[in-house]
Amino acid sequence: MNPFTSQFFAGVSAQWIAAGCFVLTVALYFAMKRVYANAKKPWLAPFIVVPVLLIGFLVAEHIPYALYFQDTRWLLWLLGPATVAFAVPIYQYRELMKRHWISLAAGVTVGIVAAVGGSLLLAKLLHLSPDLQRSLMTRSVSTPFALAVSDKIHAPRELTALFVIATGMCGMLLGELVLAFIPARTRLARGALYGASSHAAGISKARELGGEEGVVASLTMMMTGIVMVMIAPLLPMILPI
Repeated sequence: MNPFTSQFFAGVSAQWIAAGCFVLTVALYFAMKRVYANAKKPWLAPFIVVPVLLIGFLVAEHIPYALYFQDTRWLLWLLGPATVAFAVPIYQYRELMKRHWISLAAGVTVGIVAAVGGSLLLAKLLHLSPDLQRSLMTRSVSTPFALAVSDKIHAPRELTALFVIATGMCGMLLGELVLAFIPARTRLARGALYGASSHAAGISKARELGGEEGVVASLTMMMTGIVMVMIAPLLPMILPI
């Protein structure tokens, strides 16, 4: 077989592998979504199980990430429209926004200060590199917002996405434990806590607590993300990174 023919078949094989990874990702997500709906166990959430299974598969089959990302990058693009779709329940509960806009604004402000300040302080104590520090600063906002912020502060997008996912996992698994130790008894407070700290994963968990908690979490996540994008150019000037 001449070199041209070998290269052609290698390219076809790579395309099929990339397409197979896309199908596997979607299939695993819907399968685990059904499992989670029946079991209601936090550690069985698709947000947690699917990445672990995919990583194990890629490592076992020696598939490089670049090849996996070749066809699955469209799923990342869908995060933008999915985030915007959260505006639907927000519109339905607009009266709630009017009644509690001061509390929501205060919650967003405190959430951003705590997330950015706490992450930066921890990174300084651990003597992490500037790239890690910048990526950690965006960990508490949803992925589309976090990636937009990372571009403005020159943080590695891959690290940003990793920290966002890790934060969502921790919020989903430990959120109820945190609520048990703090005096957040109202639906507004519980929803804001999830939305401001654990973005989309937190919204999913908040919706299990109740409809109002889910709406407040959605609203808080959207507001936090928008504010973070707006202040991103100022972060390098006001923070010692």
